[in-house]
Amino acid sequence: MVRAVVQFRPNNFPGKLIIVEGIDGSGKSTQLALLRQWLISRGLIVSFSEWNSSSMVRASTKQGKKKQMFTPTTFSLIHATDFADRLERNIIPMLGAGTVVCADRYAFTAFARDVARGVRPDWVRNLYRMAVKPDIAFYFRVPLEVALNRILGGRASLKFYEAGMDLHLSSDIQESFALFQGRILNEYESMAEEMGFEIIDATGTIQEQQKRVREIVARKLGDSLDRDILRLPAAGAPQAQ
Repeated sequence: MVRAVVQFRPNNFPGKLIIVEGIDGSGKSTQLALLRQWLISRGLIVSFSEWNSSSMVRASTKQGKKKQMFTPTTFSLIHATDFADRLERNIIPMLGAGTVVCADRYAFTAFARDVARGVRPDWVRNLYRMAVKPDIAFYFRVPLEVALNRILGGRASLKFYEAGMDLHLSSDIQESFALFQGRILNEYESMAEEMGFEIIDATGTIQEQQKRVREIVARKLGDSLDRDILRLPAAGAPQAQ
C-alpha cells in the first residue's frame, strides 16, 4: 500500500500539543488524564480535546451509526470533518493562546482505523494535512490479548462500528472486535518509527507508565513549559482589572 509522507503544519504557536494514541484498552486516556492533572498542579493552563467530539457533526454521526449507513470512506470523511472543526475551533486557538493542549487521539487514529477498514493510506493522510504537528505523540503499546481482556472484561456490550461489524470479519461481535483491533494494532506498529512516537509499555503499572510519561514531557518540553505556557494566577496575586 502507498503511504504518502505525512506533511503536518509546524507548530509555530507558543502553546504545546501533546497527544496519545493506542488501541482500545491500552490505557491511554487514563494516562492523559493523570498527565493533565500533573501539568495543572504545576500551575500551567491545560486544555483538552478528544476524538469524535465536535458538536457540528455529532448529530449526523449519531444518526449514521444508528442506521448503519457509513461506508469506510464516508466514515473517514465524517471523522476528518469532526477533526477539522475541533482543530480550528479549539486546538489552534488554545495553542495560539499559549496553553498546553492534551488530545486523546489525533490524526494517527484515522491513519490506523481508516486503513484497517480498507481506505487507501495516501488518501487518508492527505485528508489530515491541515493538522498541526504534535510536540509529543505518545503511543501506548499493549499486546492485543491484554487489551481485549481489559475491554471485554469490563464492557456490557460492544457497538456495531466499534467492533468493525461493517467489515463482515465475523458474525460474532466479540470475534469481529478482536480481528478489527488486530488490524488497527498492525497499523500503529507499522507507523510507530515513521511518526516518531514516544512508545510507552502499556503493560506496566499505572504508576510506572505515568512516571515515564512525565519524564519524557519534562525532557522534551521542560524549559518551554516554564517559558512559553500561560500560567494560572498565583493564590493571593492581584487580579487584572
